[in-house]
Amino acid sequence: MQLQVELFTVNKRFPLTISYGTTAQTTNVWVRIAQDGIEGWGEASPFNVGYRQSTDIIKDALLQVAPSLQALHPLQRQEVEQVLSSSPSAARAALDMAMYDWMGKRCGLPLWQILGLDRNAIVPTSMTIGINTPEKARERVRDWLEFIDVRIFKVKLGSPEGIAADQKMFLAVQAEAPTQEIYVDANGGWSHKDAILMCNWLAERGVKYVEQPLSRGQEKDLVELKKQTELPIFVDESCFNSKDIPSLANCVDGINIKLMKSGGLSEAIRMVHTARAHQLQVMFGCYSNSTLANTAAYHLAPLADYIDLDSHLNLVDDPFTGAIAHEGIILPNNLPGLGVQRAFAT
Repeated sequence: MQLQVELFTVNKRFPLTISYGTTAQTTNVWVRIAQDGIEGWGEASPFNVGYRQSTDIIKDALLQVAPSLQALHPLQRQEVEQVLSSSPSAARAALDMAMYDWMGKRCGLPLWQILGLDRNAIVPTSMTIGINTPEKARERVRDWLEFIDVRIFKVKLGSPEGIAADQKMFLAVQAEAPTQEIYVDANGGWSHKDAILMCNWLAERGVKYVEQPLSRGQEKDLVELKKQTELPIFVDESCFNSKDIPSLANCVDGINIKLMKSGGLSEAIRMVHTARAHQLQVMFGCYSNSTLANTAAYHLAPLADYIDLDSHLNLVDDPFTGAIAHEGIILPNNLPGLGVQRAFAT
């Protein structure tokens, strides 16, 4: 198969601030594989969790394996996986979804149908409110409500200004969205002491779960935290792939699967099964993905308890169309493969 790599830049309508930084623009990687007159598409978005995967690192890794892929077919998934074994996870994710896209187009079927999944089982996605002042947070809630039918908000906490600022912002969001469910993601921004206080405080206010209350590397402290709160705990930065799950099983209630962390749809499926075997819940999340990568994730959405795939909805210049929003739920379409098309020329 032939591999083409192209960069594209996307801009957020509203910059997103979390505990360790603000993002307004990202340059992602568009991957295309061609075989037998059929083209499969994939995407990699950079991230800096655990170890740095910049746009250039991802692009260079893909170009490095391109010659080895020429002798392989998109259906030789096991051999391709071996070639990519030492590549960054985001690079593997882009190629993996491109091969699934190619397979679906070859079969003339959408991926969700090939996998035998039920689109009607997809739950509503949450819309993210980044760290901000209470006034700006309320404004962001109104922006989302005007844009789409929102059933769930995910509130980013872990403010550098401390938990008092977190509480004020949370209460502002809750006041502006009294009928919506609210989830919380601290992105590892709390100390152990503050995490205990905040988890119990949030539980009293009806929050469904808290994500990554402690930073990556503090997984042992999650055991004690879980004993001191009834609020379900999910991990994101602490869980990259299926190998990470067994050691987390006794200290959390669920995991956040992201294609860029896991290395693609194939590993995401393995993570779902591993999590279920350990009686853990599953959510799908994203980094600064466009519609391309998020649509790929939505094909697996029937397997998840929670969905947080909203990054593409916050873009002013998304070059792709794919999964469509309907009454707060985003569904993959019936087109072959991933069902992604170009929105406009880049």
